[in-house]
Amino acid sequence: MWADDRASTGLGMRLEDVAPGRARISMPITEAMLNGHGVCHGGFIFALADSTLAFACNSHGERAVAQHCSITFLRPGRFGETLVAEASERAQSGRTGIYDVRVTGGDGRTVAEFRGHSRSIGEKFFPGKPKARA
Repeated sequence: MWADDRASTGLGMRLEDVAPGRARISMPITEAMLNGHGVCHGGFIFALADSTLAFACNSHGERAVAQHCSITFLRPGRFGETLVAEASERAQSGRTGIYDVRVTGGDGRTVAEFRGHSRSIGEKFFPGKPKARA
C-alpha cells in the first residue's frame, strides 16, 4: 500500500511503524507547506493525520477508507520541524472503525488531534504487498 501511495510520499511523509490497529507517520514541514502566516497550512497537517488513519485502519488486512474525519488544531507547525502522527484504534464494530490520531511537533507538544471513522469495503489484501498493475 505504501509503495502506491503517491500522495503521502509526494509530501515527504515516512511510514515509521504500522501494527494491527495503529500506525505512525512523520512529515517534515517544508517551505512549500507554509501559509500566509508563515506556519504550516492546516491542510498538510490534515493530510498527515488522514494518511496515518489510512494505514491504521488498513492494518487488519481488509481494505478500508475514511468515512468521516474531524481535526482540532492546537498550535502551529513551524518550518523545518518534523511532525509525527500516531493513530490508534478506539473501536471496531462491523464495517466501521473509530481511530484517534495525535499529531505532535518536534518538541513533542500536540499540534492537532484528529478523529477518523473508517469503513471497510470488504476486500481482503496484504497491506505491505504492492497491488498488481493492470
